[in-house]
Amino acid sequence: MEKNSPIYNCYVEILKRELVPAMGCTEPIAIAYCAAKARAVLGCLPDKVTIAASGNIIKNVKSVIVPNTGGRKGIEAAAAIGIVAGDETAGLEVIAKPCEDDKAKLGDYLAHTEINVEFAQSDHVLDIIVKVSKGEDSAEVQVVNEHTNITKITRNGEVLLEKEIVTTVEEGKPDYECMTIEDIYDFAMTCDIADVQEILDRQIAYNTAIADEGLKNDYGANIGKTLLKAYGQDVRIRARARAAAGSDARMNGCELPVVINSGSGNQGMTVSLPVIEYAKELGASKEQLYRALLLANLVTLHEKEGIGRLSAYCGAVSAGAGAGAGIAWLCTGDYKTVIHTIVNALAITSGIVCDGAKASCAAKISAAVDAGILGFEMYRNGQQFYGGDGLVKKGVENTIRNISRLGRIGMKETDKEIISMMIEP
Repeated sequence: MEKNSPIYNCYVEILKRELVPAMGCTEPIAIAYCAAKARAVLGCLPDKVTIAASGNIIKNVKSVIVPNTGGRKGIEAAAAIGIVAGDETAGLEVIAKPCEDDKAKLGDYLAHTEINVEFAQSDHVLDIIVKVSKGEDSAEVQVVNEHTNITKITRNGEVLLEKEIVTTVEEGKPDYECMTIEDIYDFAMTCDIADVQEILDRQIAYNTAIADEGLKNDYGANIGKTLLKAYGQDVRIRARARAAAGSDARMNGCELPVVINSGSGNQGMTVSLPVIEYAKELGASKEQLYRALLLANLVTLHEKEGIGRLSAYCGAVSAGAGAGAGIAWLCTGDYKTVIHTIVNALAITSGIVCDGAKASCAAKISAAVDAGILGFEMYRNGQQFYGGDGLVKKGVENTIRNISRLGRIGMKETDKEIISMMIEP
């Protein structure tokens, strides 16, 4: 692909925009960010807070530990830590570096502040409205469609910011619809590494660190440790275990940042850590690792673009197929193997549901990475799924379109039922 061509620059911008750090599960962090922004607009510590959240936000905040809250879970804790200790200028790292004095105020603030949570009957899968007040003063901030996309700010009824809520949520957003597997492969093979090295180095460093932490200490159900103990040290197991261990730590309060993919830390770890582990096993060069990561990340982003940020469809499935693509290229350097790996992997695990962020995400990640590896091993051994086998269609793009339709449209009612079961007393 020609350097600095429009499509080349589009891919670079997508990577810069998507592969960013986040500390904590991104849905509670989005609430903390929205609440921190509302407090800043109000100009003081509010004594009344109301959070209205769409079902998918409620689902993904209910059971995950919010970092820097002393092990607390839930929407109230996420909003409160954002208010008392959040840096409203830090995006998804809003509560990454709280002042210890401010952190110490959290328990008292939760005990003495009226905090109400409402279910937002919204047409948007990702929708958060935080209203804060003290005395006669009030402020309101709304985030829609993406975790830090503020669409409205008001203070004492005066509108300070209002953006039309459309599918393109940001000015200057790159054209995600330009992505195809063929162009992704071309870009990954020809990209000037200098244009993406800083982004990928950060992904390698951050995600490796949290995987190490997950394997070293006790988090959640310890899926990563269990895999290694039960199945040994083969690279296929280590690849699954390291991705799972990163999720073990992150879902259970670890205060290390990760580099995300498609708005999700779990997906960021799933797509990168298995590829890093295979590169070590194969003795791959740094450049080969970079190119494998480019391929894996962009394949995942392409798959997720048709599904959306949040749905009833587990995002780890897409990321596991993306990791499989990166692994297939590292092992063979062959485009045909890459595309068949993606199709095989999607045929295996599509249909895993998302029932929120919590400890079992690590086990789903293990299954998704296993599907990516099996999808590759199938094709390497002369086996594949063919068009007409269930949701598989002839051609990788046609299969991805089918899976996108399943996740975005087919599982809409499933999503409602999951949310209903999770929020009923």
